Amino acid sequence: MISSLNTTVTRARQQDFTISDQLAVNALRFMSIDMIEAAKSGHPGSPIGMAPMAYVLWEKFLNFNPQDDKWLNRDRFVLSGGHCSALLYSLLHFNGFEVSLADIKNFRQLGSKTPGHPEYQLTPGVDASTGPLGQGFGMAVGMAMAERHLAVQYNRPGYPLVDHYTYSIVGDGDLMEGVAEEAINLAGKNRLGHLIVLYDSNDVTLDGPLSLSTNESAAARFKAAHWDYQLVEDGTDLNAIAQAIRNAQQTSRPSLIEVKTIIGYNTPDEGTNKVHGCPLGKQNVAITRENYGWPYEPFEYPTAVYQQFAQYIEDKVRNYQEWQEMFAEYQKEYPTAAQQLTRQGMDTDNLCSHHQVGEEVSTRVANAETMQDLAAANPQLWGGSADLFSSNKTALKDDQIFRPANYGGRNIYFGVREFAMAAAINGINLHGGSTAYCSTFMVFSDYLKSAIRLAALQHLPSVFIFTHDSLAVGEDGPTHEPVEQLAMLRTIPNVQVFRPADANEVVAAWRVIGQTDDRPSVIVASRQNLPVLAETINAAVQRGAYVAADAAGTPDGILMASGSELSLALAAKKSLAENYQVDVRVVSVPSMELFNEQPATYKEAILPNAVRTRLTVEMASPQPWGQYVGLDGATIGVDDFGMSGNGAAISAKYGFTVENVVDQFMTILRKG
Repeated sequence: MISSLNTTVTRARQQDFTISDQLAVNALRFMSIDMIEAAKSGHPGSPIGMAPMAYVLWEKFLNFNPQDDKWLNRDRFVLSGGHCSALLYSLLHFNGFEVSLADIKNFRQLGSKTPGHPEYQLTPGVDASTGPLGQGFGMAVGMAMAERHLAVQYNRPGYPLVDHYTYSIVGDGDLMEGVAEEAINLAGKNRLGHLIVLYDSNDVTLDGPLSLSTNESAAARFKAAHWDYQLVEDGTDLNAIAQAIRNAQQTSRPSLIEVKTIIGYNTPDEGTNKVHGCPLGKQNVAITRENYGWPYEPFEYPTAVYQQFAQYIEDKVRNYQEWQEMFAEYQKEYPTAAQQLTRQGMDTDNLCSHHQVGEEVSTRVANAETMQDLAAANPQLWGGSADLFSSNKTALKDDQIFRPANYGGRNIYFGVREFAMAAAINGINLHGGSTAYCSTFMVFSDYLKSAIRLAALQHLPSVFIFTHDSLAVGEDGPTHEPVEQLAMLRTIPNVQVFRPADANEVVAAWRVIGQTDDRPSVIVASRQNLPVLAETINAAVQRGAYVAADAAGTPDGILMASGSELSLALAAKKSLAENYQVDVRVVSVPSMELFNEQPATYKEAILPNAVRTRLTVEMASPQPWGQYVGLDGATIGVDDFGMSGNGAAISAKYGFTVENVVDQFMTILRKG
């Protein structure tokens, strides 16, 4: 085994590259330049400097089939600095993916297949949506975790079904982001030897020289986290880059290859931030063409370039066909494993509550029980917590720890790394073959919100579990009492947020999640015990809201609640009837997103337009409820950060009592 912890790679002995390869590298450069000039927008500097390393990686090492961009055992590639998308689209075009020259010419235009930053599921061959710096790195770590995990679960003697690399190209900006530091340590601790990261080390950022903001040593940083490290001093040396990748493939640790490049290489403003985020301009493009000896017009590329790429594609397709033959035999030999690996969704048929009506149990405990049932029926389910397994209760009790000695373990110890945790589970779900979840305290959802947004943007079935969901956290005080987070999560497009009221609604929520494959799900759970309600036994959580308890005739008004406040609303209904002869409807709203997607007829049946006296009760920011109460209704919520003390006492102080709910409702009713 080659140990390259302190390796500087100069020219390799084996001369693998020819003039034809150099012509192809320049074609990548000029396609990037051409599309950015045509769009009058984009980032040319890094694609120009990175083209040699990207070419070597894609043509000599990356295993893929352009006709099947979702092939399970393809090597994964994540361009973490998504602003360099012009280079990625050039690679996809020349390598035969469904990215035509017309698509290239339509770069950054409305509705194009070549948007400003790469978008998963929009552009064939894009393995992850990137742009928010650092997250691509985190998702690549998750992909590498998934590869190791699935290899242990599904490979059999003579059938190396899952055996591929995850590659990423990162830049200075990526490595500055805090999520990168979290991801570096996560990968190093788990010895992800099939993760190889190429670092475009050009010492320039958008604002100027890198020295303006950091003097950090990448070598020292990665070595400290137990990564393998190599330095390629000349980023134009194709052979040295190739040798470094070969070395990295032989190590048992994740690998960083620092490649020293010149941003905007061979342009008039090379080595400066002037070429970072603006087109070169007509005059500078002309000079650059002269510098490279590139005689072709914009969007004109010689046939020899296409032929050069095609010869590499032939070998890749051959590898793909051999794998397909192996998988066909595997399906005959191990049909159950093959079906499990390729199935969509989860088996939720046997889910049921572990508690009877009248018992009291927190929804985090009910969630834990439901997860054990899910895990027993679904080997593909795995995930972890940000050092809060004991509090979130999300460990799979009958399973082991994911670690180098046992990559088949389904419990991931992410440590206090919320952002990298979420990015990694997105990477796992991008990889395919399993379903991953993560968990932390609700208030810390702020740390990973950006990753939830990317999960939604990529239509990933990532599951985010947040416990300790309200003021009832109590003694930990305002720093740990979530107030605005629930409203924040509900504003993210394409996310379904569940705040279940009891054990019954927890089970119903997981039934929905188990069949969801096109968006992330959030479960918000209580620390405090809640009564198991008769009214939720047949909870229509899949419709987002339902009538938990109705009036005998036309309701005098409607009480709406979610989570821990549903039992409070039901108690208030009883008090209103007994003390004021007022008969109200109580509506449980476990998921606003699902309710808003229902037909107008269903929404009218639950919230009749004619019933204008409405009051909502939720221990969080009341902002989202305005869409349901209108100008005639009111909300009981939380408009500050809470306080420290006994949870029940705090809840009462903020008005979450039967008496206050009744008083508030009667005030609205009398005004009407």
